Amino acid sequence: MNEAPEFPPGPDRPLPGAVEVVVIGAGVVGVTAALTLAEWGVPVLLCEKGRIAGEQSSRNWGWIRIQGRDLREIPLMLESQALWRRFGAQSPADFGLRQRGIAYIAEDGEELARQEAWLASARPFQLSSRMLSAAEAGALVGQDDARFAGGLLTPTDMHAEPALAVPALARLAAEAGAAVFEHTAVRALELSGGRVAGVVTEHGAVACRAVILAGGAWSRPFLENMGLALPQLAVSAQALRTAPAPALAPGPVGMRTASVRPRLDGGYTVGRVGTARFDLIPAAFAHFRAFLPLLRESWRETRIRFGREFFGALGRRRWRADQFSPMEQARMLDPAPDAKLSADLLRMARRVYPQLRGVPAVEDWGGMIDVTPDEVPLIGPVAGLEGLTLATGLSGHGFGFGPGAGLLAAQFAAGREPAADPAPFAADRFARP
Repeated sequence: MNEAPEFPPGPDRPLPGAVEVVVIGAGVVGVTAALTLAEWGVPVLLCEKGRIAGEQSSRNWGWIRIQGRDLREIPLMLESQALWRRFGAQSPADFGLRQRGIAYIAEDGEELARQEAWLASARPFQLSSRMLSAAEAGALVGQDDARFAGGLLTPTDMHAEPALAVPALARLAAEAGAAVFEHTAVRALELSGGRVAGVVTEHGAVACRAVILAGGAWSRPFLENMGLALPQLAVSAQALRTAPAPALAPGPVGMRTASVRPRLDGGYTVGRVGTARFDLIPAAFAHFRAFLPLLRESWRETRIRFGREFFGALGRRRWRADQFSPMEQARMLDPAPDAKLSADLLRMARRVYPQLRGVPAVEDWGGMIDVTPDEVPLIGPVAGLEGLTLATGLSGHGFGFGPGAGLLAAQFAAGREPAADPAPFAADRFARP
């Protein structure tokens, strides 16, 4: 990590001795939870082991979509979109928030049938989503050869620049009164009488009455170190960005072959569903049964390998609060992208989006995605440990959902009424008979 932290620790800026709530992890969920608490006047400390949004919260596609979501997520996603609009209006920085719709284009009748089925199931929510004809789908991406079966468009969906958005929200949190610290790994929780009493960071201890664990892929090893099991695994995925290109669609376009999102710099972020790679680690065997249905459904799209990560930072190990932790060992998970996969992704994108032909890629990257067995987040109290709220497992679609997840986590931590039914996100749902 070469960048100087915007919110550094140090002798001239000591940690507070005590706060009401400590938030662990400064991705989109942790940042928005801290922002929400600060706006309520709750003393809150946000601790990030590396830099703000250094991992998946800056590496995702930047979509803020309700379209195609699991129906359990839709009520909280509506809250999340409202928060994005408010944050965009509050922030003096332009982080690329645009409401220009998101479209999914079906390349065959089977895909189109799935889109129609989702739209029918989501009808009670009275969304803006509508089906596109084959001609409309082709026109959207500059194709007139009738190669597409149709599509689905949600005009109220949005997009933003993740690498700009989450730091902008962290600044809003600091302005609202949150104490924000980068390069500050939380090594362990301090407990008293079976409840949270504080945290131990690499720079010292902080007393608190509640903790929100929003550590993304790190949430599982953090809880394992306390002897608690968390059914969450991490997969690596990748994307790329192009040089400035001719205008394509006004907003993001999803397609099985390649998906694109317009960028502030005039280029496009390009990704593809089904490019995930899973490195076997000990936790994979511990949670194999829980993940078996998901594995059966997506095994053709996921590359599984036994690699060096088996005993890496996310592998099974233990540490004490006074010991150097894996979070300090690996300040930022930065998986290397597969060059062949990036080349194929660009080639396929040029094939289906004529505007990208001849436009070079200027960067590609990888990221680690925290996944649950049903690909729905875990948000809520941790049974048997009063004062700890979990907010993790956003399963590759968490950037847009992040503010809603942060809001719900903040409501749990502050003892407030939840904004949406929390039952679908219960942290113990996989342990139930």
